[in-house]
Amino acid sequence: MLKHKIIGLDVGSKTVGIAISDLMGWTAQGLDTLRINEDKGELGIDRIVEIINKEDVGSVVIGLPKNMNNSIGFRGEASLQYKEKLAEACPNLELIMWDERLSTMAAERSLLEADVSRQKRKKVIDKMAAVFILQGYLDSLN
Repeated sequence: MLKHKIIGLDVGSKTVGIAISDLMGWTAQGLDTLRINEDKGELGIDRIVEIINKEDVGSVVIGLPKNMNNSIGFRGEASLQYKEKLAEACPNLELIMWDERLSTMAAERSLLEADVSRQKRKKVIDKMAAVFILQGYLDSLN
């Protein structure tokens, strides 16, 4: 059993999908989709810190989008920079980068299989991707 919950983040240029674990560390649930503006440096770190404190979070798993050849491209660099900003705001927090190459595609596929309309998919895709990132990490622990 975990002492603290774990959150998963799917960091994009306009949104951050947020998922949270149960206390047992078995399942990930979608929590929120945060609107951000990467270009203006509005990253929503304060809101993430609020969630970390409110939910008694001990670790954060951040999706690291890699290219299929395992190299890190522009979005991967942006995720690593996001990790640095979060580390500054929460120096004692465990931050884990998690290969998320297929998480958004998996989220999209499960929403399609559930016959969710395109408009609804747009609203929940980042949160669902965060669930896939966090669930992948939790499964690797158990």
